[in-house]
Amino acid sequence: MRRPTRRRRLLTALATGLLLVAGPAVVLRTSPALALNNGVARTPPMGWNSWNTFGCNINETLIRQMTDAMVSSGMKDAGYQYVVVDDCWMNPNRDSAGNLQGDPTRFPSGMKALGDYIHARGLKFGIYQAPLDKTCAQYFNSYPGATGSQGREAQDARQFAAWGVDYLKYDWCSPTGSIDDQVRAFAKMRDGLAAAGRPIVLSINSNSIHSKTGPQRDWGDVSNMWRTTEDITNTWNSGQTNGYPMGIQNIVDVTVPLAARAKPGAFNDMDMMEVGRGGMTDTEMRSHFALWTILASPLIAGNDLRSMNTATQTILKNANLIAISQDPLALQATQVSFDGTRRVLAKRLANGDVAVALFNQGTAATTITTTASALGLSGGPFTLRDAWTNATSTTTGAISASVPGHGTVVYRVSGATSTPTPTPTTPTPTPTTPAPTTPPPSAGPCQVTYAISSQWPDGFQAEVTIRNTGTSAISGWNLRWSFANGQQVNQAWGGTYTQSGAQVTVTNASWNGTIAAGGSANFGFISTWSGGNTAPTAFTLNGQECSVA
Repeated sequence: MRRPTRRRRLLTALATGLLLVAGPAVVLRTSPALALNNGVARTPPMGWNSWNTFGCNINETLIRQMTDAMVSSGMKDAGYQYVVVDDCWMNPNRDSAGNLQGDPTRFPSGMKALGDYIHARGLKFGIYQAPLDKTCAQYFNSYPGATGSQGREAQDARQFAAWGVDYLKYDWCSPTGSIDDQVRAFAKMRDGLAAAGRPIVLSINSNSIHSKTGPQRDWGDVSNMWRTTEDITNTWNSGQTNGYPMGIQNIVDVTVPLAARAKPGAFNDMDMMEVGRGGMTDTEMRSHFALWTILASPLIAGNDLRSMNTATQTILKNANLIAISQDPLALQATQVSFDGTRRVLAKRLANGDVAVALFNQGTAATTITTTASALGLSGGPFTLRDAWTNATSTTTGAISASVPGHGTVVYRVSGATSTPTPTPTTPTPTPTTPAPTTPPPSAGPCQVTYAISSQWPDGFQAEVTIRNTGTSAISGWNLRWSFANGQQVNQAWGGTYTQSGAQVTVTNASWNGTIAAGGSANFGFISTWSGGNTAPTAFTLNGQECSVA
């Protein structure tokens, strides 16, 4: 959250150091780290937040108008889901039982009624809170009270679930505490939300009036999205490395090196967008949005949705860029090259395409060039689709554009040739005396559906459903199978995994550990292969064999 300009410079900003050097090619790989397994934010969340335009000046009428505008403007149809009420929504006093309450003047109908209004229009409800004693506005004495969640994390999580909250912005806003203190405090709310039983996106900011701990670790074990920098402001370059306030260029510089941390359920958050709020040229606004999409940042609009002009709507509803943002691989673009002015970023997509951004950080127009091979593509010819104009062209390998100052050209590159890996020939073994065999596991009341949802030249994504076909609930589960062709799981969601050789074991997440009779649990994973993506044919659940659908 943006603090008042009178804010003291309490701590020296973290130097990020930093930019990747140019190289001949980029390896578009995923991180092996697991994301928070709460089943939400499988792609970067999209929505709107009240703070950038309205600050503390909010009430239920305004939020309802923004909700309606998200629908009528076509933002909902474009993919925006969350309506997030930022700071200053709360009664400065908790009730006699210690529960949070909506401010009776600003939100006289109550927060559950507001959530119901948002849900009735097919959207999702977001809210703001802080992990210490005060919210940001309370810390700076611009709003009364001290209603932070400190010591009441589980109680507040239950309250949010009861109100129908789908998204929680959780803002540190204090100079106190080490990064370990922050991890422990944020994890208390993570665990409280899990125990409350409602899937809620957890969005954290550890940087508010604090040393910049956002870039220091992969927060994916704690939250679904985490701020990488100090607060954004409505300018291209504020001259900050990672201090208040941050311009678009400054945020990009910090976030590009953190690409390996993005994965389904976990994203580097480059802050709420400034598109449509003035202060920058149309070219800069387009770059702002394009870079947020290719770097897999959540797309949280911050403008007044009731009065968007055509240029703003054209940017925020760009279907080509939103498709890149919402690609199911959920990868953040990695840096292919950077000479201090011309920056090339590439993001592998689930169908084998690659999105490439040619970003001009200088003030004068320049030509930016790369190649398909530098993006990890082979074969060709290739089709280039311009994300802004939707025009297509073909190339045998060269990718180039004249890019205006502070501009970004984005192409979706398709047409790569996949070279099939030959099936290994297994030599005929010399007859030997058979070793004693272990009896197969007994059949259990379970059925497994294994489906490959997308694939690319060196890997694939799979979705697995476990169905309880018995008459009693399964409490806690692990599913085991063996791969046939050298597949190697490198990330999963909806469960934690271990792999030893060909054998994979997936164990339930906290929120899907119980499978009721007749019910099911789901998880997914991304795998690379060395010999193909042949589906396994045998699964055991808690040591008992399952049928395969």
